[in-house]
Amino acid sequence: MNISFKKLHPTFAAEVSSIDLREINDELTLSHLRKAMSEYGVLVFKGQQLSLQDQLDFAQRLDGVLHTKTSNSVLSKNRFGNDALTDISNVAQDGEIMAADDRRRMNNISNRIWHTDASFENPPGRYSMLCARTIPSVRADTEFADMRTAYDLLDEPMRATIENLHVHHSIVYSRHTMGFDFSPEERAKLPGANQPLVRTVENSSRKALYLASHADHVVEWPIPEGRLLLRDLIEHATKPQFVYSHEWTVCDLVIWDNRTTMHRGRPFDDKTHKRELTRVTTLDIPRH
Repeated sequence: MNISFKKLHPTFAAEVSSIDLREINDELTLSHLRKAMSEYGVLVFKGQQLSLQDQLDFAQRLDGVLHTKTSNSVLSKNRFGNDALTDISNVAQDGEIMAADDRRRMNNISNRIWHTDASFENPPGRYSMLCARTIPSVRADTEFADMRTAYDLLDEPMRATIENLHVHHSIVYSRHTMGFDFSPEERAKLPGANQPLVRTVENSSRKALYLASHADHVVEWPIPEGRLLLRDLIEHATKPQFVYSHEWTVCDLVIWDNRTTMHRGRPFDDKTHKRELTRVTTLDIPRH
C-alpha cells in the first residue's frame, strides 16, 4: 500500500494520506506506520469510521498490549464496558453533559495540563490513539510538544546534568496540584512509577525528555531542587517553537508516541458543549 506523509510542523507531526485503518492488517504496512511514528512522533489520520471495537482491534494490531489501569478506571465503571477505552469526554453514563461538580469531570480537567499518558505505570504508555466522535462547535484543540527537539536544544551542561536522572511519576501528585484528590482506596490503586528523565526509543538514535505533569520529583535529588528542575524543563519543552496544535474534526484519529511527546487539551466551555473522544493507549513492552 502506497502511504504518504504531509508534515504538519517543522520538526515533527504529519498527516497520513487517505487510508482506512480498519483494512490495515498486513505486517508490512503496520511496520511502515511504526517507522513513521519513530520519525514524526504524531500521526493524523482523517475520516476514520472506527467503531469502538475497530479502535481496539487496530491498536492491538499496530502495537500489542493495551493500558487499562487509568485514573478513570478507579473512579467509576467504564460506560463502554472496557477499561482499555478511556473516555475523554464530558458526558455521563446517560450521554448527557456531566454536572460541574462531577468527580469524573474534575479528574478529566487535568488533561488540560501538559502530560504523557500512563507514565505513572510500569511499563508506561507507548502509543496513544485518540478518536474524535462528537466535536463541539467551538475550538477544543489538543496540543503536542516535541520532546526530542526540546532535548536537542538544551545546552551541553544541562544535558550532562540530566543524563542519568530518574523521576517518580504519579497521577495522584498531578491531580493534587490541580485541586483534585483521590480517596485512600483510589490512591492505593495508583502507586506511581520511576522513569528515566532522558529516553531513547527503538529505531531512533535521538534522545527525548520524558516529562509530564505526573513528574513528582527527581529520585536522586532533594525534592525542592528536583521540582524546580522539572518545572524549568517543562517550560523549555513547551515553548511555541516545539508545539503543534491539532484542530479536531469528526472521525479524526491521532496517534502519538508518549515517549517522545507531551500533550494537553485546550480549554473550552465543557458545561455547555458536548465533546466525546475515545483513547486507547498501548504499553511500552517489546513486540513479538
